[in-house]
Amino acid sequence: MVFVFFVAYVTQPWAVSSQAPQASQASQTANWPQFRGTPALTGIAGSDVPAALSLKWTYQAGETIESSAAIADGVVYVGAGDGSLLAIDVETGKLRWKYATGNEIGESSPAVGGGLVYIGDLSGLVHAVRAADGVKAWTFKTGGEVKSSPVIAAGLVLIGSYDTHLYALDAKTGAVRWKVQTEGPVHATAAIQGGTVYIGGCDERFRAIRVADGRVLFQIPLGAYTGASTAVEGTRAYVGTFNHDVVAIDLGAKRILWRYRDPDREFPYYSSAAIAGGHVIVGGRDKSVHAIDAVTGKVAWKFTTRARVDSSPAIAGGRVFVGSSDGKFYVLDARTGQKKWEYEVGDALTASPAVANGRVVIGAQDGRIYCFG
Repeated sequence: MVFVFFVAYVTQPWAVSSQAPQASQASQTANWPQFRGTPALTGIAGSDVPAALSLKWTYQAGETIESSAAIADGVVYVGAGDGSLLAIDVETGKLRWKYATGNEIGESSPAVGGGLVYIGDLSGLVHAVRAADGVKAWTFKTGGEVKSSPVIAAGLVLIGSYDTHLYALDAKTGAVRWKVQTEGPVHATAAIQGGTVYIGGCDERFRAIRVADGRVLFQIPLGAYTGASTAVEGTRAYVGTFNHDVVAIDLGAKRILWRYRDPDREFPYYSSAAIAGGHVIVGGRDKSVHAIDAVTGKVAWKFTTRARVDSSPAIAGGRVFVGSSDGKFYVLDARTGQKKWEYEVGDALTASPAVANGRVVIGAQDGRIYCFG
């Protein structure tokens, strides 16, 4: 079995269903300081981007990029395949600093907070680096690859490892505050809302874990392993599985509400969902972007590309921003799925876009970082 992984809320210009869960107040920020924007992982940007996009700059990192960018205080942070953590000026595309982890970086994406930048590498090291100058603050060694992205909450950095543990590390020192062992690699990134961690696992279980002490509050069998991370909005969580479905979970009732399956074919979901306007929007390995009604679990629209969509969509100003392995970056109308714009990169886009400061930033398999605005 192979596991490959792959917020700020702004009012949308299209109506949100009165029955749909409401957006988290924690998502109100103009930065994009971690994977999926904020700890709830809903993929909603807190600032819009221009209606007409153009390429502002590119930066050649020299190696493939699977890590998704973070943007904080005017700086883009992203991991390159050669093990470099890069800090790039979001306006000019000029390198501010480069930190060498000494190992390859996979899909782990930076998280920024408290003056530090956190990222994991494929040797199992978690790194904390000073945001100002790229100097190492601390490292922590896990027992397996780290493809999970760090999330910062309550003075902790939460991150999963292929050694089967979810770790809560002291954000300042890297000391282990608690860890939870699962029955498989912890590939996904933890979603956090209201002092609770929500995560689907490679052991086919969905868990709720208390941030304060690591106590497992409940588990729900998913019936499939997950490479995707969970998006949480209100009392509902949404996650795609390798058993061909997207699952909606009622967090209060601790039960599965619905399962969405494409009526035409079966395929895994590796992309992590975004939630907006009453839709759960997610990429599929059927080469399509799917919009699912958050209440009913029925398809709202589907947009087809030429290759699998492992990139996780971001949403800003009623538009969906997402990459495809067909080498194109797409902008779609979030209500209808109509294509508004595309840009030919020429190599697979499996990383996910970050949206802040009026810019959209994404890395590609050609080792280049692209900034649109």
